[in-house]
Amino acid sequence: LIQRTGYNLIQENGQRRYGGPPPGWEGPVPERGCEIFIGKLPRDLFEDELIPLCEKIGNIYEMRMMMDFNGNNRGYAFVTFFNKQEAKNAIKQLNNYEIRNGRLLGVCASVDNCRLFVGGIPKTKKREEILAEMKKVTDGVLDVIVYPSAADKSKNRGFAFVEYDSHRAAAMARRKLLPGAVERIK
Repeated sequence: LIQRTGYNLIQENGQRRYGGPPPGWEGPVPERGCEIFIGKLPRDLFEDELIPLCEKIGNIYEMRMMMDFNGNNRGYAFVTFFNKQEAKNAIKQLNNYEIRNGRLLGVCASVDNCRLFVGGIPKTKKREEILAEMKKVTDGVLDVIVYPSAADKSKNRGFAFVEYDSHRAAAMARRKLLPGAVERIK
């Protein structure tokens, strides 16, 4: 596959990234709405099966397959096409597509979520303190949304929503914070 297409395949941060950008790509990254989510993947399926299927529909800018620690995929991937029309066609053609005997894919538009929920925050912390701490431990923080406690308006409710400048920044922050965000904000 790599020899045929000339694309790179790199494994990093729990995902295998194919392309992004493709060989000879010039210009900006494809606009919002060009990425699809493909779920219900058989765990032993890899790029060699999924890429040719997607190539029949449109030009692939990038595919990111989420991986577990055992080397299997986590059951889902994201594919970015060159344009929105190719992405729409892929959703129509691949949703409920039988990839293997009795195995139907679930395909929809990808949503760029740039907001993270962070729980376990000490209730005495003010918005500015939480914002400063999140900026210290993660990159790309734009804002923090904190709700006051119903019982005591001078306290927060023990959680916050952190807004990032991109989906990638939010995803990287999530990975950084996952095993113990509570300990980081004290």
